[in-house]
Amino acid sequence: MTASEEAELRELLRQARTIAVVGLSPNPMRPSNSVARYLQRSGYTIVPVNPGHDEVLGEKSYRTLSDASRAHAIDVVDVFRRSEHAGAVVDEAIALRPPPRLIWLQQGVVDVAGQARAAKAGIRFVMDQCLAIEHRHLAV
Repeated sequence: MTASEEAELRELLRQARTIAVVGLSPNPMRPSNSVARYLQRSGYTIVPVNPGHDEVLGEKSYRTLSDASRAHAIDVVDVFRRSEHAGAVVDEAIALRPPPRLIWLQQGVVDVAGQARAAKAGIRFVMDQCLAIEHRHLAV
């Protein structure tokens, strides 16, 4: 990541208030849970998207990203789904109105075609990186 890309990402994360975490697990041993807890402690509103749970980390959980966007203006979509399922989440995020400013695919999650679709829609995209680690690195 170039210095200019880091600066852009830092500013985007400073302005963001609400992060939808797709695939957020209530299990404290899962990476999605520890990352979401870190983001909560950092001042973000976390919006869990997990159809198997009514609530995660004290927040109402939504069945889909679209459902979550009806109740929240989503700035960032953080994706904890396997790579083969990420494209559908990326497409759902691109279709949101207003669209998110950033789509983030967590460490180990890669979707190059999804990245191209997000770029075409004008949405910043990061993949195969941990949002919590990068947030600390950027000193947001």
